[in-house]
Amino acid sequence: MSLKTRLQQKTILVAPGVYDGLTASMATSAGFEALYLSGAAVSYTRLGRPDIGLTSVTEMTETMALIADRTDLPVIIDADTGFGNALNAQRTLRLYERAGASAMQIEDQTYPKRCGHLADKSLIPVSEMAGKVRAMADARNSDETLIIARTDAIAVEGYQAAIDRAESYLEAGADVLFIEAPQSREQLSGIALNFEGRVPLLANMVEGGATPITGAEDLETQGYSIVIFPGGIVRAIARTAGDYYESLRKNGSNRPFADRMFDFDGLNGVIGTSDMLAKGVAYDRNES
Repeated sequence: MSLKTRLQQKTILVAPGVYDGLTASMATSAGFEALYLSGAAVSYTRLGRPDIGLTSVTEMTETMALIADRTDLPVIIDADTGFGNALNAQRTLRLYERAGASAMQIEDQTYPKRCGHLADKSLIPVSEMAGKVRAMADARNSDETLIIARTDAIAVEGYQAAIDRAESYLEAGADVLFIEAPQSREQLSGIALNFEGRVPLLANMVEGGATPITGAEDLETQGYSIVIFPGGIVRAIARTAGDYYESLRKNGSNRPFADRMFDFDGLNGVIGTSDMLAKGVAYDRNES
């Protein structure tokens, strides 16, 4: 089922954050229907740096292609600001679409951008962002490819300005709206009421961010169609990694940590080593 078709259902779509082939395959095995490739997560893991616009379109495209090789699920990918002007945004869309993405999220921050839950963001003019949305819509090869327009205006220009910007982006051709970092449940609900029945809405849950953490069922009741948890897996793994390295340094062995990690066979089971080796042997023998 395509992402576009799935969003016609009333049940909210929960898209966990992933950042490589391993996390994508594990999220797929867990039973999710779609995935979210976060630019922040790629910056955290590939660069070991914060989400302040340091990742490149090439790094994101390469990561998307690797994920598409490990899962058939639709992937929503972070396009940041489109990595430049409207023409850059078009190129970003074409690269992402060829790499296997089902939806591209573009935002109205200036470049370089920063995480939507960091302070001191700045925005481009409404007309410029609307032009990027229109340019991306014109560039897509398939009507099944969705454009998600994000505005960061709540923290910069206020709640009503964010609503007004989102209206402009919808008019420009956005398929989904994402108003970043609502600061209260009242703002979350107000956004949903304003766009009810007109366009799918995406909510972003960031642990410790500006928006109160709200469960998928509650967001569905309010009127949201998608909820993403973009960086949760990185925060979980980073916490575990810190504990692991501290334990190894202290004990000189992984034995005290054994109940918190896969052993050799356990990880090979997760990534399907035996099946792949058997398939390779069958091809070598030209067996059907």
